[in-house]
Amino acid sequence: MKGAHTMKILYLDCGMGAAGDMLSAALLELLPDPDAFVARVNALGLPGVHVERERAVKCGVTGTRLSVTVHGREEHSHDHHDHHGHSHGHDHDHDHGGHGQGLHHHHSGMNGIGHIVRDHLDLPSRVKDHVMEVYSLIAQAESRVHGVPVDEVHFHEVGALDAVADITMACMLMDELAPDQVVCSPVRVGTGQVRCAHGVLPVPAPAAALLLEGIPIYGGDIQGELCTPTGAALLRHFATRFGDMPVMRPSAVGYGCGQKDFPAANCVRAMLGETEGVGDEIVELSCNVDDMTGEELGFAMERLLEGGALDVYTVPIGMKKCRPGTLLRVMCAPADRDALCALLFRHTTTLGVRECALRRHVLERECAALDTPLGPVRCKRASGYGVARRKYEFDDLAAIARARGVSLREAAELLEEPAPGGGRGPEEGAEGR
Repeated sequence: MKGAHTMKILYLDCGMGAAGDMLSAALLELLPDPDAFVARVNALGLPGVHVERERAVKCGVTGTRLSVTVHGREEHSHDHHDHHGHSHGHDHDHDHGGHGQGLHHHHSGMNGIGHIVRDHLDLPSRVKDHVMEVYSLIAQAESRVHGVPVDEVHFHEVGALDAVADITMACMLMDELAPDQVVCSPVRVGTGQVRCAHGVLPVPAPAAALLLEGIPIYGGDIQGELCTPTGAALLRHFATRFGDMPVMRPSAVGYGCGQKDFPAANCVRAMLGETEGVGDEIVELSCNVDDMTGEELGFAMERLLEGGALDVYTVPIGMKKCRPGTLLRVMCAPADRDALCALLFRHTTTLGVRECALRRHVLERECAALDTPLGPVRCKRASGYGVARRKYEFDDLAAIARARGVSLREAAELLEEPAPGGGRGPEEGAEGR
């Protein structure tokens, strides 16, 4: 049908919160060969780490639980409801060995995490980047909680090798599934208090609460900590937007189970599918400002994109009394309108926001990994309405340019050169997963 488009959608139902191991287990069930993935994880190079996929049943629903052991011991649970907080006073570090600077069980900073991830894991650079970006979010939250610079933050539960495995698995799975959009439900965080090394704290724990800023959350009637800092950081990093389940045709459903039993099924549900149509309804929010610096506008734009905006851009305008000003426009899904209005008022000086309903028509889009003489390169393709175009993923193209000391344009030209022996270029070559 002319104008029709499809989009791969990943929907995460976090009605029982989120933890790193549960998110990974739910995503694992979406793969055609989960055991092969687990074998890849066990071959990554994390010292002493072994992952097993286990069957679990919660309220009659069968799902997957991931068991991560370090040197044969499941040292502590990262399952939600069992979080013990983050202290900076531990004096019983346990070196797991195998690395020059070592990763300690209860005392590890960003440098130690980076040493493990960057130098020892057999992963594509883009996946390593995702792992470090998730840890950076956690470090920033811990920095605010403890009042110390980011480079002085020490992780404890989230710095242990089993937590590194949880975060790494989630990033690997997101990379393999490669959804166009990740939509997440409002997150149930639980109620009550949690005991940590610093004393008794309210739920959600301080670091988790900071990581959930701007994200729709609710307490519910379940006593316990339902969303851990690790789970919150993964959702913040990967979620395109938060809201109700979109219209979609599911192709796979996965359940990632926690350890504890509750009146509600203690699991994260992941649904992978496609959405299609001849156009969709979006909302345009706009406002005029004439008393903000470029830096302030840039910061506001970043917050709006993090909050689920489809697009944010500015237009220079002339305002009353011939003052130069800026027109700020935000494109969003109707369900995200109220949240983005709130962000506009919080991060700009505007006194009013205009709203306009629009219909959007888009090209079909896909992203595939191409096998090239320079290594795997992701390529984004768009087609429809009688047109077809493609674009290499910037991060992959930039990596080639840096490695060869050439410009981005020259790197793209290298990819277009015929393969030795008269073979075809990357567009017609074999595509990976």
